[in-house]
Amino acid sequence: MEKRIATPTVTREILADYQIRLSKALGQNFLIDGNIIEKIVNIAEIKSGDQIIEIGPGIGSLTQALLERIEDGRLFAIEKDERMVRILKELFQAEQLTLIHRDVLDIDWPEFFTENALLDKPVKLAANLPYYITTPIIMGLLEARVPVERYVFMVQKEVAERMVAKPGGKDYGALSIAVQYYTRPEICHIVPPSVFIPQPDVKSAIIKLETNETPPVQLEDERFFFQIVQAIFQQRRKNLKNSLSKAANIRLDRELIEESLQEMGIPEGTRGEMLDLSEIGQLSNILFKGMEDKVN
Repeated sequence: MEKRIATPTVTREILADYQIRLSKALGQNFLIDGNIIEKIVNIAEIKSGDQIIEIGPGIGSLTQALLERIEDGRLFAIEKDERMVRILKELFQAEQLTLIHRDVLDIDWPEFFTENALLDKPVKLAANLPYYITTPIIMGLLEARVPVERYVFMVQKEVAERMVAKPGGKDYGALSIAVQYYTRPEICHIVPPSVFIPQPDVKSAIIKLETNETPPVQLEDERFFFQIVQAIFQQRRKNLKNSLSKAANIRLDRELIEESLQEMGIPEGTRGEMLDLSEIGQLSNILFKGMEDKVN
């Protein structure tokens, strides 16, 4: 494809030529601004030889720019809509491109990395994500612990703000903790609705997630830690003692909770949303050890 896809004219031409009516159910909003495409590619630091995964390539606005940068690298583009797969096959014949017609939520990421010989290579992931499934896509990748060194996503601005949020604010929650445990998130650019066809109802943001080589907090038990996080933020208006003692996902002795809070010097009326990642990790470790001591 010689023409720049990420323009209003070419995007409309492609959609008309293939008689495509965009699906709201699939969250299809295509980028039509080459400057934004360039920002994504630059933020991801795409270079020759890179191994790239793109989620939801659509008609190939970002795909085109990625292929130009990777030269002898590889690009794996995962697309659910078979209409888009057909367009991509006709527009791009590059041998570096592997098109995968699948729902990204059905992908077993460790298996995917093994099958495509990606386990011993640095991988970058870039995507203009469907906004209605942003969180499950991101969490599925992070929890799989596959060797992605950098993620660059276009997401709803509100979701990006939740990922980078600090304690005490309304945006701070379980997503903030999880993303900041696995990565170092940074909002790189705010994007207006006008750079998409069709225009979404909200502002967007380009967010970069740099994978942590080692977690920022050392945990006695990671699964238990995330159970504590879930308990705290499922009942965020309650204080820590009440949210933990009445949690539906984990059974904790009220006396142990009180002792643990006292050990950390946390007043009983404190809400969980006031604790940072390190403090929640410390509380989780004390509670976990206390439960083990009671069993033994």
